[in-house]
Amino acid sequence: MSGILAARLARKPALLAPGVYDPLSALLAQRAGFDALYLSGAAIAYTQLGRPDIGLVSLTELIDVVGRVADRVDLPLIVDADTGFGSALNTQRTVRLLERSGASAIQLEDQTYPKRCGHLAGKTLIGMAEMAGKVRAAVDSRHSQDTLIIARTDAIAVEGFAAALERADAYRAAGADILFVEAPRSLDEMRLVVEKFGAHLPLVANMVEGGDTPMMGREALSDLGFSLVIAPGALVRAVVPLTEAFFTALLDTGSTAAFQARMTDLRGINDRIGLAELLLEGQRYDPEIAPGFDA
Repeated sequence: MSGILAARLARKPALLAPGVYDPLSALLAQRAGFDALYLSGAAIAYTQLGRPDIGLVSLTELIDVVGRVADRVDLPLIVDADTGFGSALNTQRTVRLLERSGASAIQLEDQTYPKRCGHLAGKTLIGMAEMAGKVRAAVDSRHSQDTLIIARTDAIAVEGFAAALERADAYRAAGADILFVEAPRSLDEMRLVVEKFGAHLPLVANMVEGGDTPMMGREALSDLGFSLVIAPGALVRAVVPLTEAFFTALLDTGSTAAFQARMTDLRGINDRIGLAELLLEGQRYDPEIAPGFDA
């Protein structure tokens, strides 16, 4: 999968990877026709912990989600590994475990703990040399050269735009395969990122509703020179108001009837998650398994 990802990033238009957070969201994204998935740390915190993206998700929890998603879909999986969960040695272990669990690309950032969503205020950074060392450690520890290392800097909001470019250049020199300059605040800053690095490495554009970066579509970002467009928490932000409306209707009416036109039914969900195919697979090994499902 990783080799497929690198080849796809080399082609136009930019690769659009939706943020997913569990096997069901990943499966639905695959069924929709996406070419790769982005396993969002923020979305995992929102959905698995019901907490904000401030570094509360552990490496063990992340590995568990990665493994379950990779077991269900066969698309390249880009994994947000936050800060690598510690020092350069921790980062090496993080990369090895995530690669083994099914990650095709692993994203590391230069924040300290408690880390924050890239579009939240109050972030702090580790030193540039320390982060460059973590990038080298990540590159050295991967089993396959096809497993891509994404180096992200959050320096724009902390040290300024020029410092962010300097940091990104150091991470490029340390061996990063993809660069992610987080939260540029204008179209001009986005253009400058591309001018500085676009000829050398694929670049990430992060689209966050209500964030610091101007919202743009995949085609426009591709024309600017970005290779990977992610929408990490967009699905959660779409699901939250729908869920709130569902619970309000259920509580007010005592029934799901008012919401059924916006729902799938039991057959619909089982069609999407492959019940019939799984039962047929079971019949190969046990002919007594019931061949159908009528509900």
